[in-house]
Amino acid sequence: MAANTLSILKPSVNNLCVRIFVRAAGLEYEELDVWGKKSTPEFLAKDPADLTPLLEEEGLPKGSLWESCAVMQYLCNRHGLDRFYPRDPGERAMVDSAMFYLIGTVYPLLARATYPALGFGQYAGEVATAEEASDGMKAKAQEDAKVALAAPLEAFRAWFLEGRPFVGGEHPSIADLRWAASLEFLRAIDYDFPAWAEEYLARVEEALGEAYSEPAADVRGYIDYVKSQSREGQPA
Repeated sequence: MAANTLSILKPSVNNLCVRIFVRAAGLEYEELDVWGKKSTPEFLAKDPADLTPLLEEEGLPKGSLWESCAVMQYLCNRHGLDRFYPRDPGERAMVDSAMFYLIGTVYPLLARATYPALGFGQYAGEVATAEEASDGMKAKAQEDAKVALAAPLEAFRAWFLEGRPFVGGEHPSIADLRWAASLEFLRAIDYDFPAWAEEYLARVEEALGEAYSEPAADVRGYIDYVKSQSREGQPA
């Protein structure tokens, strides 16, 4: 068995960033696609949150670890991958801040804006999950989230990318991988990216090459499939 075993879902951008990372870092791994295979007693024994990506490795206190940012941080610390996760406390704080800002502020909006188009279930308490909510209410909630993305995206540019090509400086950090992977989902709703965002995504992919484009093809392929199904369902 490979040193790092990853249970993943190929259409997921939360999984995508770790899939990019292990390739870019040159780590040995075994990738297990668990689409349709989660929620079993065996899986829940390793991952009671029932989340992916799931890393399994002997060096972990309980043998497994979920949450994409935590997985990348752990692997950087374990293997001394300073180019992805700077050792300098100030630079590392910037990387941490960018990741936490994404998962705490930006991703909830991104999920509300894209999950309905992707056919993914939303979180409990969202308008989209309320049985009494009309289609009009659900559509408005999705559009409101889409509109609300503009402000935090601009804050990310102004704070984390001002004067540097990546959050990590001259080389993409794990924060850049998490951001770029997440932004891929906005293609599902044909989001009108500002020019800087398109350039940023292109820089990350160019810097990482096939380590980025190969797993990203799974997400892009799924998005293309969903969009093609939507077009087929439209009246002629």
